[in-house]
Amino acid sequence: MRRSRPEYFRELLTLDDVDRVLTTLDRRYPDVLVKRAGRDIVAADYTIDGSTLDVARLYQLFEEGATLTLAFLDTVLPGLERFCREVEVELSMPLQANVYLTPPNEQGANVHYDTHDVFVLQISGSKQWTIYDTPLPLPLSGQAYNSDVHRPGAPTHQFELGAGDVVYIPRGWLHQARTTSTTSLHITLGVLRYTWADLLLELVSRVALEEPAFRKALPVGFARQGFDRTAARETLRGLLLELHARADADAALDHFVERFIADCPPLLRGQMRQLDALATLTVETVLGARPGLVHRLRRDDAKVVVELHGRRVTFPAHAGEAVAFALAHPRYTLHELPGGLDATGRLALGRRLIREGLVWIPPSS
Repeated sequence: MRRSRPEYFRELLTLDDVDRVLTTLDRRYPDVLVKRAGRDIVAADYTIDGSTLDVARLYQLFEEGATLTLAFLDTVLPGLERFCREVEVELSMPLQANVYLTPPNEQGANVHYDTHDVFVLQISGSKQWTIYDTPLPLPLSGQAYNSDVHRPGAPTHQFELGAGDVVYIPRGWLHQARTTSTTSLHITLGVLRYTWADLLLELVSRVALEEPAFRKALPVGFARQGFDRTAARETLRGLLLELHARADADAALDHFVERFIADCPPLLRGQMRQLDALATLTVETVLGARPGLVHRLRRDDAKVVVELHGRRVTFPAHAGEAVAFALAHPRYTLHELPGGLDATGRLALGRRLIREGLVWIPPSS
């Protein structure tokens, strides 16, 4: 996507942010890597003890043409963290944000494919991208690129990505990129997807726990020369029919919902200020659901349970309507909560929701 808006991603990342991360945060190998296409650069070239970075040497290698790769920057830069969470919520899939800083007229990596989908966000400078076809459609994480096996054919797309632009590259598509005459800074968002194969494996695991036939050993002597496989084929066919009959797709999908929730910790930056504000909370105070909160709400006659990263927060059943409303709306007052709670009950619920990190007092309030 071309925008012709070079400042579009400035709130996510700047060159100053990269400098600050490298010089003031204790980032270590392999969260910081140095690469250059056509040259082997090993950890000993830029670390002191195999993990502690020699930052001065990092900058020297960059000046000599190497690319600096910083992984997991969404865990240390608040703006990038919030952005990644918004995308994660839309996709229902976790992200990993890696940052690449490449000097002019250089290339960090040789042609390759990734085993996950990526979105490339160009922050500053520009890169010339070359995309090839895919030698292996939709590779799994164990099907890594092998240059001896996967040969690029003719390019299918060639384009320049400028500051503010974004491109989506599906997993398995061979690609390479080279900077133009300016230093390039870009973010790669890796989508750590769940696949139908993952779901099927989960289904088999669940059925095997319940049905002994799935736990039986393979036939005695199955590896011998001349072994008759007729009965084995019939057994497998029967197991597949049994799997079809017993598989609970909803339960398996729930497993991945739980995995996604577990992969998305709440974004609680500023929580100390929220706690300080509890003393002055009134029913007219404007609250809102915490941005980027990944959760699941369960209700029954006795209680309401909010499931989130590693926790289950329980409320009485009579507060269910108010809790559901509070977690679904970005701005409201406690006075507006539905469900018939009196003023004292609304204040008590509001304080609890804030303490649990489920809602907040927005900064503009």
